[in-house]
Amino acid sequence: RSGAKLIAPLGSLVSRQKHTLPDLPYDYGALEPHINAEIMQLHHSKHHATYVNNLNVVEEKYKEALAKGDVTAQVSLQPALKFNGGGHINHTIFWTNLSPNGGGEPKGELMDAIKHDFGSFANFKEKLTAVSVGVQGSGWGWLGYNKEQGRLQIAACANQDPLQGTTGLIPLLGIDVWEHAYYLQYKNVRPDYLKAIWNVINWENVSSRYATCKK
Repeated sequence: RSGAKLIAPLGSLVSRQKHTLPDLPYDYGALEPHINAEIMQLHHSKHHATYVNNLNVVEEKYKEALAKGDVTAQVSLQPALKFNGGGHINHTIFWTNLSPNGGGEPKGELMDAIKHDFGSFANFKEKLTAVSVGVQGSGWGWLGYNKEQGRLQIAACANQDPLQGTTGLIPLLGIDVWEHAYYLQYKNVRPDYLKAIWNVINWENVSSRYATCKK
C-alpha cells in the first residue's frame, strides 16, 4: 500500500512540462530610448533563456534525487534551483511590468493604496528607486503586497532570489538591477537607468497584479 502512495507524486514529476522562455509582449526595440534594443535582446534571448535551460537541467537532477531518496543531493541542488528558478520567475514578471506605452502614474485602487502606504506617488517612487540603487552587487528592487497585513511593501532581493519565495510578499513590480539589465547603455551609472525605467513601467500590469492578489 505505501508503495502505491509513492507512485502518484513521482509519476506527476515524471510527466511535468519543461519550462520555456516566454515571448516578449513587444519588440526588442520597443522600449527605446529608455532601454535599448541590444540590451533587451541579450537580456531576454540570452540571460533569461539560460535561467530557463539551467532550471530544466536542475529539475531533472532533482527528480532523480527524489526518486532515489537521496536527500543530500536534493539539498545540494537547492541553491541552483533557487537561482535559476528565481531568474525565470523574476524575468517573467519583469517583461510584463514594462511597456512601450508605460510611464506616468497608476490609477484607481493601486494609486489609492500607494498614497495610503507611502504618503504620495512621488514618495513611493523615491523609496523604490533608493532601495534599487542601494542593492549591493546584483539583485532586484520590488514593490510587493503583504497579504497578512493588507499593505504594499518595498523590498530588495539579492541575486535572483524570488520575492515571494524569500520574503512572502506577492510581487507586483520588479526592477532588475543586475548590470546585464543596463550596462551596455548606462555603463556603471545605475541611478540613470533607474531614472529612465519609470518611463516604461506598465501600470496596467502592476494594477492587475494588485487586483488579483487582493481577491
